[in-house]
Amino acid sequence: MLRRIALLLVFVPLFATAAAQEIRIDGSSTVYPVALAIAEEFGIEFPAARVSVAFSGTGAGFEKFCRGETDMTGASRPIKQSEVDLCAENGIEFVEIPIAGDALTVIVNKDNTFATCMTTDELKMAWEPNSGVTTWADIRPEWPAEEIVFYGAGADSGTFDYFTEAIVGESGAIRTDFFPSEDDNVLVLGVAGNEYAMGFFGFAYFVENQDTLNAVEVDGGNGCVEPSAENAASNVYIPLSRPLFEYVNIAKLDANPDLAAFIEFALASDLAREATAETGYLVYPDAIYEAAIARVTERVPGTVFATFQPGDSVLDALQQR
Repeated sequence: MLRRIALLLVFVPLFATAAAQEIRIDGSSTVYPVALAIAEEFGIEFPAARVSVAFSGTGAGFEKFCRGETDMTGASRPIKQSEVDLCAENGIEFVEIPIAGDALTVIVNKDNTFATCMTTDELKMAWEPNSGVTTWADIRPEWPAEEIVFYGAGADSGTFDYFTEAIVGESGAIRTDFFPSEDDNVLVLGVAGNEYAMGFFGFAYFVENQDTLNAVEVDGGNGCVEPSAENAASNVYIPLSRPLFEYVNIAKLDANPDLAAFIEFALASDLAREATAETGYLVYPDAIYEAAIARVTERVPGTVFATFQPGDSVLDALQQR
């Protein structure tokens, strides 16, 4: 049974539409498991619905979205000003929706039993441009003098932007000798296949692959903290906890009642909450989803997360007008 929040979207129920209109979702590979899980539950409740879910990376997803090629796009970081400008050039207004929380995860091979915790300074030293780190012993002398093979999100990924800004201190600043991919499953295979590899991606992909990977605890200055939905929720997993987003085209929301129904389902149903939790990501408190529904109902355009920092309140950001 769907849990209906008091603030409801204005939409025509799917069963009343003459023909279901396709809902096209693209964007972040990090957000993809959430979007897909919700779409699957939505399809069970509304069999006539046609929902297409793909991933091309946050940056590539915004390019498609701002050209009007998709109805929604997932993002593992807030939209950039250049992307806001591109949407504006094409007459596209959007509503920004935090859909779940993430604990961006640094991962190593399952056989790596020494790198159980790293400080943010150590991570910066390893990943920054022109890094002198080539072996694990370069990070800590007591660690093996074995070459590190680096795997990370590609440049079109919001995870790439977020990680480099949070750890290195500048978005896009990173060593050049790493293996990049917008497909997190490629990163899983790379790190799982090399005992001395290291990488990073969204927490859900670690949850799915705990049998072949270890998560590295992160010390942001207050001791080692493991990545988890709970630690992301309590803002103790700093600086790698972050909100994940869906951006929805307002004109298509008005024109496509199926899309409006999907957004309501994603934000207001217990089934969507359960599907999100099963991916490993953080399900936000009701107040955050209620605030998101209010923004959708009122068609509040634009971004309020441009200056959002780890530890900031998602609810406070959403309540801005």
